[in-house]
Amino acid sequence: MLLRIGYLSFFTKTPSLLAHHRPRFPRRLLRYCSLNPENGALGTTNRFSMSQFTRLSTAEALIREPISAEALPLSSKAKKKARREAPEAVLKHKLDMCSKNGDVVEALRLYDEARAKGVPLAQHHYNVLLYLCSSCGDLWLERGFEIFRQMGVDKVAPNEATFTSLARLAVAKEDPEMAFDLVKQMKGCDIAPKLRSYGPALFGFCRKRMADEAYEVDAHMAESGVSAEEPELSALLKVSAETKRADKVYELLHRLRATVRQVAEETAGVVEDWFGSEKAAEVGEVNWDVSRVKEGVVKGGGGWHGQGWLGSGEWRVVRTEMDQTGMCQSCNEKLVCIDIDPKETENFATSLTKLACEREVKADFMQFQEWLQRRGPFDAVIDGANVGLVNQNNFSFFQLNSVVNQLRQMSPLKRLPLVILHRSRVTGGPSQKPNNKKLLEGWKKSGALYATPPGSNDDWYWLYAAVSCKCLLVTNDEMRDHLFQLLGTSFFPRWKEKHQVRLTVSRRGPALHMPPPYSIVIQESELGNWHVPTVVDDDLEKPRLWVCATRPRDASSAHL
Repeated sequence: MLLRIGYLSFFTKTPSLLAHHRPRFPRRLLRYCSLNPENGALGTTNRFSMSQFTRLSTAEALIREPISAEALPLSSKAKKKARREAPEAVLKHKLDMCSKNGDVVEALRLYDEARAKGVPLAQHHYNVLLYLCSSCGDLWLERGFEIFRQMGVDKVAPNEATFTSLARLAVAKEDPEMAFDLVKQMKGCDIAPKLRSYGPALFGFCRKRMADEAYEVDAHMAESGVSAEEPELSALLKVSAETKRADKVYELLHRLRATVRQVAEETAGVVEDWFGSEKAAEVGEVNWDVSRVKEGVVKGGGGWHGQGWLGSGEWRVVRTEMDQTGMCQSCNEKLVCIDIDPKETENFATSLTKLACEREVKADFMQFQEWLQRRGPFDAVIDGANVGLVNQNNFSFFQLNSVVNQLRQMSPLKRLPLVILHRSRVTGGPSQKPNNKKLLEGWKKSGALYATPPGSNDDWYWLYAAVSCKCLLVTNDEMRDHLFQLLGTSFFPRWKEKHQVRLTVSRRGPALHMPPPYSIVIQESELGNWHVPTVVDDDLEKPRLWVCATRPRDASSAHL
């Protein structure tokens, strides 16, 4: 009766688990078993091996010792649910919502409640609280510092976000010195500061017109490998102008020229204020070395010389436009087209290949490179997907073909441009219509069409083709997304400016907007005049405004 006793014992102890844990014995095993009515012993009707008997005995033992619900292992789903419903996880979610809504009052209430209940706080909890205290006004500054002290008591290690929030708290207390000290402490903690880590101290010093301290922060950034961007450079330019540091103004204008190229409206206002100041009128060489200035222009590639302020007297500052040739409509000085070093283009193509092979199927991209080497070079490359969809709800092969024909007419040898299209555009949808199919077959036969493979990002293909062929690229893609940020080089915007052709579409059809014959970048002329371009939106019909700063020609010509 062992089996029967086993079942009865299990049922009486844990009846609710019977349905889930009822043992099942294989039929081939049970047919060997019989019950002896005299003694209840387990008998055999056939040969029954000792190993089979041992396995059966083990099964009986398991039946007589049922597993409690608490001892059962949790499923992965149950584990996730337990983690999600843990007090610290619930607190994290609620604090994140407070951060999203800027609700510092509710965040502090949750913090106090968690402390009272003994809920453990981690780094993320503290960082959210510090961020809110530093972002929501002076009323919460002391609570922020109090929370940071508690973070130390709880032995929770700070990170870059912690120090950045503390620096913001310090600047809110009008203490940029403390903010800078905090950045210095980061290095001692083996934490690499970011640009945002320096912002509170730098902007704090600039607002208080503490120029030397601001320059010290700027130098510390450079030592840490952190590059200033337009907001930081604009703040440094403004404090330099306000404290009459003409040499620093000159240096910062050139840093803006090298890194920003075109300035935002706020920076343009700072530039105008400088040129309109008394100090700007006082500085400048009257009898400068012409040969040295020309040498500086040649070494710099054109558009600047770096020899300091030239000329004397008050500046005439206006907003103006350039004509199609680059002639200033205010002073009639012609802007130059700054050369690109061929070696830079070669290096850029190499880095582009490396990135593409890391993110695409390497064999596919290498196959494209080999194809391009056999078929190229081309006079122009077309981002087919972009061009076919400009001002269109559905992809237009007619529009794409119109652009192809325009570029063919412009080509000195009347060559077709290279059209890059994803394979799905070539094999599906509108491509199967007779006229479109004929177009595609013609381009393919002429070696002017490349279909990128499934799963690929065709951006890598058309960009590489245009760079390696040193030719025009037709696309309205502004190339600002993550993919292009990976290129991380000042060369890319300069290359775009000289090679990107944009497109507008009207009732008369698509119109091509060729790259300007001059460089849209801050320019310093050999006569000491300055032209500073402002940023425009993506409206190709809207003219770009420039800040034109000139001195009287007779004063500027006194060196001749």
